[in-house]
Amino acid sequence: MGRRTFSVMEVVKVLVNAGGFEWRRTTGDHAQLYYEHPTNETDRRQVTVPLHDELRIGTLRGIAESAGARDFDAFCGWIDHNA
Repeated sequence: MGRRTFSVMEVVKVLVNAGGFEWRRTTGDHAQLYYEHPTNETDRRQVTVPLHDELRIGTLRGIAESAGARDFDAFCGWIDHNA
């Protein structure tokens, strides 16, 4: 099992650069990331990431779920590998 502690910028960077998300706006201290599948118009996702120093495990789980991850451990491994 890989690490489960990530900075906000690590997660945002990987979602944008490797995950195809787009950082469209910031609302307060939260980044709003959006994803639209290139061929499937119904596959759209929005992920809200709080801009704090480090993400708590529950918040990271919520981000993984919103991003469409089916396996939390695999999501953490993907973030760790691409960070």
